[in-house]
Amino acid sequence: MLKKSFIGLVKPIIQYESIIDSLPEPKMIAPPASATLLLEGPFDRRDATFYTQGDPVKFGQKLMHSADSDAYVIAPVSGTIGAISSYAGDFGKTYTAVEVAAAEGEADDQFATQSDLPSLDTALDYLVCTPGAPALKTFRDPQYTIHTIVIYGGDTDLLVTTNQYVVKNRFDALKKGVDVLKEITGVENVILAVPGEFIQGYGHIGAEAKRVDTTYPAAFPQMIMQNILGQTVPAGKTCEDLGACFMTAEAVASIGDAFEKRRYPVRKLITVVNKTGNRQLVSAIIGTPIGQIFHELGITAEDRDRIIVGGPMTGSAVYSEDYPVMPDTSALMIQDKAEIPYVSDYPCINCGDCIRICPVNIPIDMLVRFLEAGQYEEAADRYDLYSCIECGLCSFVCVSKIPIFQFIRLAKYELERMKIAETANE
Repeated sequence: MLKKSFIGLVKPIIQYESIIDSLPEPKMIAPPASATLLLEGPFDRRDATFYTQGDPVKFGQKLMHSADSDAYVIAPVSGTIGAISSYAGDFGKTYTAVEVAAAEGEADDQFATQSDLPSLDTALDYLVCTPGAPALKTFRDPQYTIHTIVIYGGDTDLLVTTNQYVVKNRFDALKKGVDVLKEITGVENVILAVPGEFIQGYGHIGAEAKRVDTTYPAAFPQMIMQNILGQTVPAGKTCEDLGACFMTAEAVASIGDAFEKRRYPVRKLITVVNKTGNRQLVSAIIGTPIGQIFHELGITAEDRDRIIVGGPMTGSAVYSEDYPVMPDTSALMIQDKAEIPYVSDYPCINCGDCIRICPVNIPIDMLVRFLEAGQYEEAADRYDLYSCIECGLCSFVCVSKIPIFQFIRLAKYELERMKIAETANE
């Protein structure tokens, strides 16, 4: 919901939608005939002795890139490895796409044999790619000293109800996940941050329940750090630098389910928003092509329609219905070609809307001028580029329809790429 002053001198307010009543059960999407897994790491550096085309695969089997990398994926179906190819992700990320043709077969029992006594090593070895993509690697990173775990029981973007469903309907799994996290990490300070009226009824979950405001972007980790933990994340720093690790409710529930049932969880909850704005919650196996989800929901993607992975404010467009469900895919949107908001190269008119709505008070009208010109270092040094939390509000209110959010993300990527190149040349 958007609230805006009549005279335009007060910043507009966008509200998250809190779902108070129980959400309907998600639609179960059929197992895919072929699951595609995106394994971090360039195709030309993989060790072919780890897996190759034609190899049999068991449900729950770990597939690794090479001995030099800790990246892995878990087979969500039994079957046979099909095509193996290179896949280019956003902002220079490289993956190896591994297709698994599904067939009847037995399950791999390696996780089951190690799940009786939960440990961080077992969780790191098998549960990094579970639904929700829990940030378990943070607890092994020597540069961080984590003293607080924050579990968010809502969703950071608008229109998404994935984690709200988990909090409302998977209490036992969530509680088990909290207990396991405390045991394997040694962190006792666990906070369950919940939106709006959800705060009632979570006194016995093993975490301290805290209410998050329903004004967007109050659910972003940096905003929760400031409003609930009383700590401001400095520009260029992360919540982990301040000792806080954030996980979604679905990620924690997945950990709980895994150790409770001694079985690797593979079904991801996803909020699907169709062309008319109607939403439906679905449950799909990781690796399922999003085109199959659209087909089972009666959604047709036509030429020039836009498919978005994520919510309307921070989601990313993808260009194929073959794109697979990932462990962190919480939402899918499809926009009709006639309804897609346009962007332009029209110059800034200095209306000030972006400045008024920015939650961290960045002088965006000046920042965007440097970003448009590709002067990224000046933008970072003079106009607080690294203070941006990437909520997308500036693009949302821009009268000139400048893609400010995309400029900011590109600038941060280019600066990081330059930094890596400089370090490599030293």
